[in-house]
Amino acid sequence: MSQPGAAEPASFTAAWRQVCERTGVVIPVHLPPGPADPVAVSLLSDTVAACLSQLGDPARLCLCVDGADRGSDVAAAVAAPLGVACLALPDNRGKLHALRHGVARLLADASLTWVVTVDMDGDHFANELVNLVRTAAFARGQCGWEQVLVIGSRVSKHRPMGFLRGELEELADRVLLDALAYDAVRRGQPLRLELATAVEEYPDFHSGYKLFSRATAEAVFLAPPRLCGATEDAYYRHGCEAVMSVEALQAGAHLALVRRSTFNEQPVSSFGQLQRARLVADKMIWPCRRLQVPPAFVDQWLRNHLPRLLLTTLAPPGKDELAEIHRLVLAGVGHPTDLPLTWGPLFL
Repeated sequence: MSQPGAAEPASFTAAWRQVCERTGVVIPVHLPPGPADPVAVSLLSDTVAACLSQLGDPARLCLCVDGADRGSDVAAAVAAPLGVACLALPDNRGKLHALRHGVARLLADASLTWVVTVDMDGDHFANELVNLVRTAAFARGQCGWEQVLVIGSRVSKHRPMGFLRGELEELADRVLLDALAYDAVRRGQPLRLELATAVEEYPDFHSGYKLFSRATAEAVFLAPPRLCGATEDAYYRHGCEAVMSVEALQAGAHLALVRRSTFNEQPVSSFGQLQRARLVADKMIWPCRRLQVPPAFVDQWLRNHLPRLLLTTLAPPGKDELAEIHRLVLAGVGHPTDLPLTWGPLFL
């Protein structure tokens, strides 16, 4: 028999009230210069409407445009009639640049307990906000964790994003988990994953659906940027989800995962327009530099994880792409090598 009141901190009713009264949401906005894509505009409008259906005050929803020419007119047109906060930054520097300003705007409201990041592409469902808050409340009530990072974890990465991107994000997630474990040993502070490991083998660090407790949000988004010798693109643009995850955990937050829905195929994506190898390499370069991982460890982690990817079976293109990522990562952490990769054992 459960103790009286034991379920209250994680009850639906309590969490729903916290969503309505104590939760803020930031949506970073980025549209290519020129005429706006009607599909992207429709998805942004739908995402805003969905978030407003959950929040009690439209002022707790903030659109932040990453560059004045990257959709500021569209965002203003969507936000103004609804009373939604809207910021347009003059320069296009990357998603994290927008989120830093948007979160700072929301944290001016002292009543906020939770801050959630939501992408504009329609693939983060606002009706699941209550699950993120409910998970955070459970972490506080059951585990006594005052500071938490809750990640909305995708059931599948390959189906919504496609085979190639799913494989590459798995690689980045596995290396990041290794880096965090290394850092935990180095600092003498165990990495606590009991609210993550039952959900999946490795956390979905690069999911854009994240909840931060207030103090964690302040540490992640208000502290001075730490580029750690990496490029601005690695910090603000390519590795932004890794930055948010690492800085939250470095600030003392504990990690919890909750399953979230996705479309079977993302409605829109700019992934195909990017330099994939550079993008994926940067997702690993910054956290390894931030966590002071010896380059030889990074090299070996890549050699450990590359053979498990099914992308290696698409030979030679899959192997060629992974070899280029390996080269870029090692160059980024100061450990170039000519030692050839081994793609796994001879027999299975």
